[in-house]
Amino acid sequence: MTDPIVYLNGGFIPLGEAKVSVLDRGFVFGDGIYEVIPCYNKKPLRLAQHLQRLQNSLDAVRITNPHTNTQWQAILTGLIDKNGLGDQSIYLQVTRGVAKRDHFFPKDTPATVFSMTNPLATVDTHAFSRGVAAITLEDIRWQYCNIKAITLLPNVLLRQQAADRDAYEAILIRNGTITEGAASNVFIVSQGIIKTPPKGAQLLPGVTRDLVVELAVANRLPCQEIDFSAAELFAADEVWLTSSTREILPVVRLNDRSVGPGVAGPVATRLCAIYQGYKTDLNRGTIV
Repeated sequence: MTDPIVYLNGGFIPLGEAKVSVLDRGFVFGDGIYEVIPCYNKKPLRLAQHLQRLQNSLDAVRITNPHTNTQWQAILTGLIDKNGLGDQSIYLQVTRGVAKRDHFFPKDTPATVFSMTNPLATVDTHAFSRGVAAITLEDIRWQYCNIKAITLLPNVLLRQQAADRDAYEAILIRNGTITEGAASNVFIVSQGIIKTPPKGAQLLPGVTRDLVVELAVANRLPCQEIDFSAAELFAADEVWLTSSTREILPVVRLNDRSVGPGVAGPVATRLCAIYQGYKTDLNRGTIV
């Protein structure tokens, strides 16, 4: 099988040839930022929003953005074209670069830039209807979850606890309030109203999350960005997750208890159809 092409520090090379120094601060400290961008028919979804979130995260950790948005677009377009895939997921990572191990920021050290792409599975309507299981866990992560940092060990530990209990995701609770999933944003439907936690330091501002909110409002579905408790989560008529690679994913079992009738609910089903329509328009070039 042909090695996929990746981008590393100014060039496109086969994945097997990509090498990074063991002194890279991403390797030594987890000192870096990442983005995941879905592409449909080779067209990145909401690229401007993803690049803005990248900029926000880089600013928050004081890494200078190594490229302009125009340069990023050229890099990602080149990566998409060289891998010849249709629907795909782009992973992009920027670290503070290679330097002697020291907690202080190094001076005049160029950032390490890496990007790769993987096939993106299309939505399986049967899998969507069946939904997934989730569990609730205490949110043990740090206090700046709005920064999309590569330091994901707490998320890994939380998600593994979910896997150990045959669940897809861990929905996190901090001081009695729902924040997000270990690798997703969380929505509930209660008495016909869609609710998702407001953006802030406690959760990642998901681009897919924002798009789902916009689509709900545009289609006159009542939607609130508002805090809700674990008790409200357990009492909800519907629970779903959103992420760049899984789009909208219903949760049908929560802590081994059924959510609603145990299948994807009507609001999630309608929004999924609206979301697929949005993607169709993206492919046609009627939206960006």
